[in-house]
Amino acid sequence: MSDKKDLLIELGTEELPPTALKGLLQAFKNGITKGLNDAGLSYDAIKSYATPRRLALVISQLSTTSPDKSVERRGPALQAAFDEEGCPTKAAHGFAKSCNVEVEQLSKLETDKGAWLAYTVKEKGKQANTLIPAIFQTALDKLPIPKRMHWGDLDAMFVRPVHWAVLLFGDEVIETNILSVSTTNKTRGHRFHRPQQLTISAPSEYEALLEEQGMVIADFEKRQSLIRQQINEAAVKTGGQAVIDPDLLDEVTSMIEWPKAIIGEFEKHFLEVPSEALISAMKKHQKYFHIVDKNDQLMPYFITISNIDSTDPEQIKKGNERVIRPRLSDASFFWSQDKKTPLENKLERLKSVIFQNKLGTVYDKTQRVTELAAIIADEMNEDSTLAKRTAQLAKCDLMTEMVNEFPDLQGIMGRYYAYNDGEDDAVAVALDEQYMPRFSGDQTASSATGQIVSIAERIDTLMGIFALGQIPSGDKDPFALRRAALGLLRTIIENKLVLNIPQLLQKSAALFAAEIEAEKACQPVYKFMLDRLKGYFSEQGITTDVFDSVIALTPPQPYDLACRIAAVNQFKQLEAAESLAAANKRIANILKKLKADRPTEVDSGLFVETAEKNLAEQLDTITQQVKPLLAQSLYTQALTELSELREVVDTFFDDVMVMADDEALKNNRIALLGQLQGQFIQVADLSLLEKK
Repeated sequence: MSDKKDLLIELGTEELPPTALKGLLQAFKNGITKGLNDAGLSYDAIKSYATPRRLALVISQLSTTSPDKSVERRGPALQAAFDEEGCPTKAAHGFAKSCNVEVEQLSKLETDKGAWLAYTVKEKGKQANTLIPAIFQTALDKLPIPKRMHWGDLDAMFVRPVHWAVLLFGDEVIETNILSVSTTNKTRGHRFHRPQQLTISAPSEYEALLEEQGMVIADFEKRQSLIRQQINEAAVKTGGQAVIDPDLLDEVTSMIEWPKAIIGEFEKHFLEVPSEALISAMKKHQKYFHIVDKNDQLMPYFITISNIDSTDPEQIKKGNERVIRPRLSDASFFWSQDKKTPLENKLERLKSVIFQNKLGTVYDKTQRVTELAAIIADEMNEDSTLAKRTAQLAKCDLMTEMVNEFPDLQGIMGRYYAYNDGEDDAVAVALDEQYMPRFSGDQTASSATGQIVSIAERIDTLMGIFALGQIPSGDKDPFALRRAALGLLRTIIENKLVLNIPQLLQKSAALFAAEIEAEKACQPVYKFMLDRLKGYFSEQGITTDVFDSVIALTPPQPYDLACRIAAVNQFKQLEAAESLAAANKRIANILKKLKADRPTEVDSGLFVETAEKNLAEQLDTITQQVKPLLAQSLYTQALTELSELREVVDTFFDDVMVMADDEALKNNRIALLGQLQGQFIQVADLSLLEKK
């Protein structure tokens, strides 16, 4: 009998949540992989499959038995195992008996924490078919399912009702019970085309069997690739190009087992409505892919992916057109109704919308953001009138029928309504940009007014929620403060804005009601913001030590902080960097040990060694060269100049005894080192840099 076999694991269910399917599949694969590895079962490869009605894995060439292993049992400590005369105590005899051996057969285990009696037990490997059911069940138990449910009178709990389970090891079924279902070697095909059971003779035949006899494309990536191809081919027939949203493509792939693309149409008069509203109606409600022309203008077509291979696709086309028409009609009606009253007329209605019980209404928040936006505009030497007008209108589109129906259009519709009302173009654009970046990887606001309002709105939210003590913890972040902080920082850094955040936080705090005591949130908010930057710079390849060396100075301006990080990162690549970092570390350690006030004045008349004289002279020269560079925040050039000190610094530490017996000499040398450190610390704490 072969010592390796292929294994098929499949769980068949009612339709799984489409937005969660990819995550469930990856977690299922990870769980099975961990279970096999923990059990010591080797294999060649794992292929995963997922459709709306199944999660499956084919593990090729899986060991039929786990390897033998040695398990060391630890007994009593030696001092408790033997008396003063060296005779075994009851504890020693008891441990030996539990191991079915004599005391003399026990060994001694010595560690840093002491010595114990021990015994190594040889455990024979187990048959894989006895281990696999528990591995299967454990993987299912650990899936990231927020709410598990019962169905019928069964005890099993899962995200959806389970109808079948397969455990096929080679050509043999591993018989067990999974989520109240007995395992077999029978799967099921397409719900409508091939609902009957299909018998699997070998795991390697699983994918082909489902596709050829079951009309199911089980491979998620293969099915997605086919859907993408069909969409693009269909779009060509309309003379346009399909816009394929990756998230929508994932969701549709998770809803379909046998994809067939169908082109639908809608009346051209709907194109008078802002295209974003039409697209939202098609994507969010119907999972359609929209089509644009060569100028990226929306065309009156859509593509839907059917889960059946119909003999009369025209009926499916008409059915989808019939369904989307009321959605588009609603959007058209909302557009025409909302335009009848200007945005500013909706400002008063924000008094009825609670932002947060203790922080007041959205209207109250709007007034705070308006004042803060004016402050930021003045700091940036931008038009504060435009900033205030934008902030006043920023949340008014929340009161429109369109945004009420399509919440994802907030800001976007504000822009359209502002244009319709005759507002300044800068205000209209900023009403949309205030929400940027909307998601990870999204662009930041490009206009000055958009940047100002985006920053002001996020600062107000962070300050208010932190003042109430509702700081994000773990996965809980109901006000999306992490995203707000990172979006705010990205807006400043990527647009090279010179803004002092601690000062803005203080000014924001003054705008809250006295009882909120918002000023207490200033320091925690800034720390929270800086913590978000570690991941941001890590994604750009910045190492932790470079980030920490700059953050140690707590620079108040995020863009300035980013410039310092870029400079230190470049400095670290220099040949002199490692030596100077070590010197800074050594200086920091020396200065840290001083109990009295540190001497700061250097007396050249006290120089004894040539090395200290040379260091002082070259330091004075480079200090004069670096001063104007630092004044202009040219940190890269400044560190490059300072790197010229490497040789004299190395020689100083080789030739000079800093902690001399002569108090005057010692204090003079400490002062010299302090001045040396002072030059570097103007950019970053280089003592925190690690070796390359």
